[in-house]
Amino acid sequence: MLRRSHIRLRLPLFLHRTLTSTPTQPLPDGDLHPLKPRIPLTNKTFVVTGGARGIGYSIARAISELGGNVSVWDIAPSPVEDYHTLADEFGVKTMYIPTDVSDEGSLRNALDQTMGTFGKLDGCVTAAGTYLVQPFLEHTGEDLSRMLKVNTLGTFLTTQLVVSQLRAQNTPGSIVMIASIAAQTIIPGMYFSAYNASKAGVWMLGRALAYELGPHGIRVNTVSPGFTDTVMMAPLKQDPETLKKVESIPPLKRIGKRSDVAPAVTYLLGDGASYVTGVDLVVDGGLQHA
Repeated sequence: MLRRSHIRLRLPLFLHRTLTSTPTQPLPDGDLHPLKPRIPLTNKTFVVTGGARGIGYSIARAISELGGNVSVWDIAPSPVEDYHTLADEFGVKTMYIPTDVSDEGSLRNALDQTMGTFGKLDGCVTAAGTYLVQPFLEHTGEDLSRMLKVNTLGTFLTTQLVVSQLRAQNTPGSIVMIASIAAQTIIPGMYFSAYNASKAGVWMLGRALAYELGPHGIRVNTVSPGFTDTVMMAPLKQDPETLKKVESIPPLKRIGKRSDVAPAVTYLLGDGASYVTGVDLVVDGGLQHA
């Protein structure tokens, strides 16, 4: 057995000198920065996929409230009515483009329209998604294909286009991908294996791109919601017993709200998270640890 005296930590010479020398002065005050200016998204422009309603819309609204411009790309012909009030309410620019995130041509058209209006991008939030609750043996290949096309391929293609634009601008940026606790956690009695697989792809894509794009000043993070009260939750809410079970699982004993997820996303988009990349921010009421 090795004794502690036999263990040596070999540090690079410059680190060894720094860590073993006696500090002669404290950190300068300039190392600290005011917090408030790092929270707003003023004059920044973001794409939000899946922003017509649900979690995506709550994110689009939160960005607008913090002074950011938003271009929503969504398969729906039109967004919720409130979306059209954001520009006047918060003094920002917004646009809505019906878009199929699994189709490269549709995405390219959306990017061209967005750039024609805003002229630049600062990042994106990929919130477009779909899911299906069904036992594994009842899933079809078509079910899996749909999950992968929207959830995984759509995230990949959208991010690829936005990153290409950021590189062309030679500017830093922030990408936030909406993953899910289903990417890493199995919930007893809940069967959505195709969804699990598709969101696991999103989760890992975030890790890989954080490493690859970091040297270019582009941060990539994921946000993983737990059960959140949206239209996608409707099938689970139809049965009172199922709903009661779902509410009882997280330590906080409730289903999440869209307003729980949006602040996590805007934090990662903003300058306050300028040293945060490759992180999965879980917003699940503690469900992952239940």
